[in-house]
Amino acid sequence: MTDTSSSSTERSGINRFGSGVPVALVVVGILLVAGNLRAAITTVGPVLTEIEDDLGISSSAASFLVSLPLLAFAVVSPLVPRVAHRFGLERIIVIALAGLAVGLVVRSTPPIALIWIGTTLVGVAIAVLNVVLPALVKRDFPTKIGQVTGAYSAVQSGFAAVAAGVAVPVAGLTALGWRLPLAMWAGLALIAMGVVLPQLRKSSPTAAVPAPPVSAGTAPVWRRALAWQVAAFMGLQSTNYYVLVTWLPSIEQDAGISGTTAGTHQFLFNVFGIAGSLCCSALLTRLRDQRVLGIIIPVTLLIAVLGILVAPGLTGVWACIAGIGGGASIVLSLSLFGLRARHHTTAASLSGMAQSVGYILAALGPVLVGALHDATGSWTPALSVLVVVDLAMLWAGVLAGRNRTVD
Repeated sequence: MTDTSSSSTERSGINRFGSGVPVALVVVGILLVAGNLRAAITTVGPVLTEIEDDLGISSSAASFLVSLPLLAFAVVSPLVPRVAHRFGLERIIVIALAGLAVGLVVRSTPPIALIWIGTTLVGVAIAVLNVVLPALVKRDFPTKIGQVTGAYSAVQSGFAAVAAGVAVPVAGLTALGWRLPLAMWAGLALIAMGVVLPQLRKSSPTAAVPAPPVSAGTAPVWRRALAWQVAAFMGLQSTNYYVLVTWLPSIEQDAGISGTTAGTHQFLFNVFGIAGSLCCSALLTRLRDQRVLGIIIPVTLLIAVLGILVAPGLTGVWACIAGIGGGASIVLSLSLFGLRARHHTTAASLSGMAQSVGYILAALGPVLVGALHDATGSWTPALSVLVVVDLAMLWAGVLAGRNRTVD
């Protein structure tokens, strides 16, 4: 795609809102939606021990509170592109935000069965948002994919950091305990809905999401080696992230670090993710392809994991390094959906496919780590698994970073 055609496409996408919705409101909507993508999940890790004690469940069972949304991501993601075509990107975003708000409240309400039902609903809602946002960016900002993706990933990491950092203090404020920090982010979903709703009056489903060309349909994407390489990178970086989000506080507490300090480190992990997001976004615009980033990012994560394994007393340092690598890795993953596709409908199909396959891997990670810890009584085997994950991620990053497209 030439610069001229890209600019024309971008103007066309933005002008769709010119009849009443400012471009700034579109951008704010993207950023607020992004803020909902991780806060619901990162809240869980810092209070996971309290949840285990309160509900009387094992570490393996508790890990499903993080893995269950990821399984929902895997199941729902391939279905989202077609549903978005039917209802329109903005409409499906509003529906997903409403479902997210309901799920957040339900999972924090007794009896115990509702925590699983609500968590599943949260996963389905975030799965929809995960798939739709990269396609929205590709459609409306095709020449600024890296910048917009970096911006919304930074916001995503920022809200994730706040959610992790305040979970323990908020849980101690009332008799509700862990239920309050798990439910309170429903408010953010409602605010995002309020910003996106005005856009519904200015778009029609079929105009906003044209039917994918035959060559860019879902089936051909699933048969492309490059798509599988993108999916592998997505899955491996997600596995690294969700294992650390779920178990890093527990690893630290078993090493004698207080729960409050572990929560602070989780906050730092997500704060430094913002820096990683912004750095990756800046580099994306300067590189001919993404292979260099595909090497640097996994190496950064590998250093962090080895540090936690060898010197757990310095986990604050390793959490910061892991945050940088994690923030950069999600920006690269999300950007690849647009960069490896010529058309935004192909980007949606690639996003759905890669997130489905990727989150199957990511869902297995926390469960496997929890099971290994239960079986061995040590975090060493679990962290050794992450070392292998990061090495595999290095391989996938080099292949997915090549300047090619699936269509």
